[in-house]
Amino acid sequence: MNWGILSTGVIARNFAETARRMGDEVTLYAVASRSRESADAFADQYGIPVRYASAEDLACDPNVDIVYIGTPHSAHAEGMRCMIAHGKPVLCEKSFTTDAQQARKIFALAREKNVFVMEAFWTKLCPVYREVERVLASGAIGEIRAVTAQYGYNTAREARKFDPQMAGGTLLDIGVYAIGFACMMLGYEFDSVQSNLVLNNAGTDAIDAIILRKGNAVASLTCAIGAQMPTMGAVYGSKGRIEIPEFKNPQRVTVCIDGKEPYTLSRPFEVNGFEYEIREAMACVAAGKTQSSIVTPAQTIAVMEIMDQVRAQNGLEFPFER
Repeated sequence: MNWGILSTGVIARNFAETARRMGDEVTLYAVASRSRESADAFADQYGIPVRYASAEDLACDPNVDIVYIGTPHSAHAEGMRCMIAHGKPVLCEKSFTTDAQQARKIFALAREKNVFVMEAFWTKLCPVYREVERVLASGAIGEIRAVTAQYGYNTAREARKFDPQMAGGTLLDIGVYAIGFACMMLGYEFDSVQSNLVLNNAGTDAIDAIILRKGNAVASLTCAIGAQMPTMGAVYGSKGRIEIPEFKNPQRVTVCIDGKEPYTLSRPFEVNGFEYEIREAMACVAAGKTQSSIVTPAQTIAVMEIMDQVRAQNGLEFPFER
């Protein structure tokens, strides 16, 4: 399939590098940016033959089979509406939109136009999570009692990461990983959502502490931009636990069953982990599907609803929402 890329930022570069390393599986055909100069520079670096200075031009190209959107969060919905209107299947970077209502409208439009759309939540597609699912289904660690996840990093790009005009902040940037992980382990409906956000000078969130409760189980999640944290996740059951280092993109997990020797399950990436969302999107389009059965619209909307609750609890609004 001929891929188009909307964006020339850091995440788009990661996508392009992955696609290039996948060989004949993927054709990088076109890229679009807000300026032709940016599109040309990106295309020259990754050997992309066609370049455009607008999303509309990319969407109108009949040779583009599917589009990856890696723009800032605030521009996701607009980019997807453009592509869907022209019948282009879409793989859109997370967070999918800025709120759940936007997500519902995008998926409704995709259904109306019979166009495939999927959130690029690569975490759920990591192969080692199929092993985790089997362990949980076997009952080996018993009833899940707690889930934990933490992820934080320092960056020289804080101004960009925190920019409220781009729907910046920790929650939509990396909090989505922790919430998505908790949902993968406990399901996508919770009895309560509690949170506390530390806001920065830009008016967006720098540190997030989120507690999700479902029945007798609790998920405790901590994320931050501006604090270096080991990326760790774990699932604690009544008979054991599963330790998941690098939970957002793990290649191995350790299973600890009470009274037994711990053991490790490994599923190394073929490239860097992005390849699985690329393959899933292409497989769905090739089969004529409008949605993935692994990363579903309902799951994307459920995670967005949790983030909406977190923002509401902490009075976090973006300027374009006022």
